[in-house]
Amino acid sequence: MTERPSDIATKAQAVITRRDPGHVMRLSRLGSFHQSRLSFMRVLLRRLRTEGWRYARRQFAIDPRGVGTAIYTMQGPERAYSLVAFGHDLPPEDRSDRVIATAWDATFTLFDGIPSDADIDRLRREIPRQEAGRVSARELSVSRANRSERLFDHVVAALAEGHQPDADLVARVGYLMRTTAVYGSGKLGAADRAAIAERPEFTPPFQVEMLTVWLIRAFVLDLVEEMARQRAPDTATVIAPDLRRQIGIGNSTGLGMAPFLISHPVLFNNWIMAREEALARVRAIALPDPARIAHFTAVLARARRAVALWQSDHPVQIARLADLTEDLGRLATHLDSADLAAPLGWDQLWRWGAAALHEEGQEMLVSLMLEPHGDLVDGLACCMAADEDAGFAIDGAMTVGQLRAILRDVYGWALDLDWDAADAQARTWYVSAAKQEPRLGETWAEDLADYAQPLAPGRDAARLFHALAGEANTAAVAGFILRHPEHRHSLRRAQIAARHPYAEIRDNTIGADLMPIDMLRAKLSFFGAGYFDPRSDRWVRINMYRGAPFPHELHDLPEDDWAYPTAGAQA
Repeated sequence: MTERPSDIATKAQAVITRRDPGHVMRLSRLGSFHQSRLSFMRVLLRRLRTEGWRYARRQFAIDPRGVGTAIYTMQGPERAYSLVAFGHDLPPEDRSDRVIATAWDATFTLFDGIPSDADIDRLRREIPRQEAGRVSARELSVSRANRSERLFDHVVAALAEGHQPDADLVARVGYLMRTTAVYGSGKLGAADRAAIAERPEFTPPFQVEMLTVWLIRAFVLDLVEEMARQRAPDTATVIAPDLRRQIGIGNSTGLGMAPFLISHPVLFNNWIMAREEALARVRAIALPDPARIAHFTAVLARARRAVALWQSDHPVQIARLADLTEDLGRLATHLDSADLAAPLGWDQLWRWGAAALHEEGQEMLVSLMLEPHGDLVDGLACCMAADEDAGFAIDGAMTVGQLRAILRDVYGWALDLDWDAADAQARTWYVSAAKQEPRLGETWAEDLADYAQPLAPGRDAARLFHALAGEANTAAVAGFILRHPEHRHSLRRAQIAARHPYAEIRDNTIGADLMPIDMLRAKLSFFGAGYFDPRSDRWVRINMYRGAPFPHELHDLPEDDWAYPTAGAQA
């Protein structure tokens, strides 16, 4: 009897499951992730558009040097939020992206509501000082940015002369300013996440930070146009809308972000789980729709254009870009003969990609396959937060045998490593006493043992496993932990990982071959960042909101159609 497509779909739902965590959670693969429909920037802009949020530029008092104050407000159904921006006249020799910097070209805060004159006066005293200042619970974020030495002055000069900036230079640089920090969640006295987490607009992760950066971008583009106008009021022009949208906000991100993925295992699990569930849902579609196939093909062409715009001088990223360029060309060729409209066509495409493409190409394929299926996957964004304040109580009644099984399943890779080898523990994570920021030291060259942070879950799980030798499988773990409290944190992580399969990175986070930029890229891809440009193995530059609509045009452009460049973008 011939199977009907509906029968095939039923079977597909049973057999197409999320990918194995042991496959997904390796650092090289996490370091190949790309932005997707579930990235937090895109989640934010979809909400703002769907709910009809409205924008107002309430104040813009900027002098020819770019010094002054601006206020940008987004008004939603129930609440308003305002970016308060301060422009400064920073000498080029004082411009630094390092965390130890004490002055910047612009400083910002996202204010809960619409600030009064007294609020603005207070913020003008405190926000430019950043870490040296203090803010109140009315402030949701504190941030700062520096001008691009390659592009900022060029754009102002070109606009003042009445012509457009060099499109090729815009494409190569991609931003006029780059943020060097965007602080939220209680830092410097700002509102704690718990105070706002129940607001629907802030339920998905990092929505405060994403809103802050989006409004910063609007300020920066307005800033260069205003500086040009004041420099030459008779000849100045503004940036053409299509070119304007190709300018994002740069960001310099270092080691401070990397430990986050280890310190927040449930949250990280939820991010990965949502992405893997989205992929599984698309693969399980019984009969692909021709219109969505056409959408996928069009987005692939735009993704290839994005890769052509993506530049880096770092040898690792150069090799990855070469792999990705090759992979997307191979994918385009495959589509010439593949029958995506066949039953389970998306699953067939995925299986082909898993065998034919590098990790970079495979993870780009994940993102591309989600693009035509917003109705199927966008709702998963509501599952990406985690209530980590609730804690996780250790189950002391678990048997030693159950714990051993978890350790073998989740940390089997770690049990096979020789942790006495120098390379296995070549790095040590610690916190700088001067700046209270994470650092990565050389274990055998520096005296760091007393300062080491618990950011090696694989090593610690292996120690726990070996410490269980001689314990009866039927014994409760409570007795073991009472005698060996030094393993309590590893027991807790193991029990978390048993319930949350994507909670743990399945790689050595203190080994000699560790590339911290893989951890940075994984997190930043969920933000929605692109054009990753490692400057070393420990920090990376990115671009945020490149191609996105500005606040004044959010409701006038196609919804969520900005993540990949259009035909007008220069390559």
